[in-house]
Amino acid sequence: MYGERRQARWIEKTIFEYRIGESIPDTWIEEVRRYLPNKLVRDSLRLPELSEFEVMRHFTRLSQMNYGVDNGIYPLGSCTMKYNPRINEAISNLDGFTDIHPLQDDEEVQGLLKLLYDLSRYLSELTGMDYYSLQPAAGAQGELTGVLIMKKYHEVKGEPRDEVIVPDSAHGTNPASIKMAGMKVVEVPSNDRGMVDINALKDAISERTAGMMLTNPNTLGVFEEEIGEISDIIHGIGGLLYYDGANLNAILGWIRPGDMGFDIMHVNLHKTFSTPHGGGGPGSGPVGVKEHLKEFLPVPIIEFDGEKYTLNWDLKHTIGKVHSFYGNVLVALKALAYILRNGFYGLKKVSAISLIHSNYLFRKFISVEGVEAYPDEDIPRMHEFVVSLKRIRDDTGVSARDIAKRLLDYGVYAPTTYFPLIVPEAFMVEPTETVSKVDLDSYFEIFKRVVDEAYKTPDKVLNAPSNTSVGRIDDAYASRFKTMKPSERWVSRIDGSS
Repeated sequence: MYGERRQARWIEKTIFEYRIGESIPDTWIEEVRRYLPNKLVRDSLRLPELSEFEVMRHFTRLSQMNYGVDNGIYPLGSCTMKYNPRINEAISNLDGFTDIHPLQDDEEVQGLLKLLYDLSRYLSELTGMDYYSLQPAAGAQGELTGVLIMKKYHEVKGEPRDEVIVPDSAHGTNPASIKMAGMKVVEVPSNDRGMVDINALKDAISERTAGMMLTNPNTLGVFEEEIGEISDIIHGIGGLLYYDGANLNAILGWIRPGDMGFDIMHVNLHKTFSTPHGGGGPGSGPVGVKEHLKEFLPVPIIEFDGEKYTLNWDLKHTIGKVHSFYGNVLVALKALAYILRNGFYGLKKVSAISLIHSNYLFRKFISVEGVEAYPDEDIPRMHEFVVSLKRIRDDTGVSARDIAKRLLDYGVYAPTTYFPLIVPEAFMVEPTETVSKVDLDSYFEIFKRVVDEAYKTPDKVLNAPSNTSVGRIDDAYASRFKTMKPSERWVSRIDGSS
């Protein structure tokens, strides 16, 4: 059951390396050239000419070389990777949704506007916010939207505030969003319990503090016990409190960010409400605000006067648009389907099961030689947990990254490593509620076997993965790849040549 598994390996050509046709007449190309700027004109419109079954074979082979939630457990950590029910896809593909044009008049799309309005009200009820914009196309864009609201709020008040506080365990998108909004990042350390150091927070605030961005539970998987005091400190100097909704799955239906004192928040629909995530596809990061910030939301927002659903473009202090039309509508509809199918008590159960799974796996992990809890094991974990594998590295030379790569050889996905940065040799696991106890036990047995290999046969782990379609890659090179010129790139083939 826990033996090594070999992943499919095909030397698969790109779609453009297959048969290329010349079906577009040159006269058409010349006609198009007359209407396009020179920099947008291609030298050729030679496109692949493949039959339907050839295209299906191509993408099926690619999928067999990949790993996803349809293959097995995907406990990424800090980014909930739950199963997306296929009914969501069926609903979002109904003709009444896919055939609507975004420029149609409000009267012609009342049904769709009702559903989007209902989603915004459900999100408000679940999070304790008063109004939502569904425009942001991802969690990170939701963050930027929230920080821009924070910035403009102080500008309207005539206060030159340009600093936003983040804890040292924050998601990397938090400081990035702050910088993109033209503001300054002020970092505060965590205490020995993995929570915001209150004394450090008091020292960090000033008349330039616009607010604070915080995830609760935080990225260590622990609940910020002093959230009430944190809220009082930030509001006491006139700042705003922003909730990073990445970890909302942990508290869904049990406690609301709005009740903790947060003024603004975003929701990652893919992390909490099961819409697909990753692969460059569309996302959605709705932003909610309390009543006093409604006028700062992106326009338009959907409103209902008791008879008709309308788009309100008249918000006095709006930051403007952050996305075309209403946002990624079909993604929002999938989230609505998930909410309606579960109901309020079903959503509470989702959260409860995710916590049970996380704590169950956490207790098993820290029983393994060389695995250390971070922070102390007596602090209850929420939906995810972090352990340090520093002792294993010190004893064997095998790092957290090596162990994560070796897990792939056993047919399970590798979780997040080296985040949060404050944890030495961090190994972060979020099992979610959509896996079974069999999955959890299997994952643990594989992890335990890999740690045993680290102590007894470290070369097996240091050279992993060996059984995947692509072997160990140069992470630094891969992160730079997109910024390189084509002439600077090389393509790694299955046989190891380049």
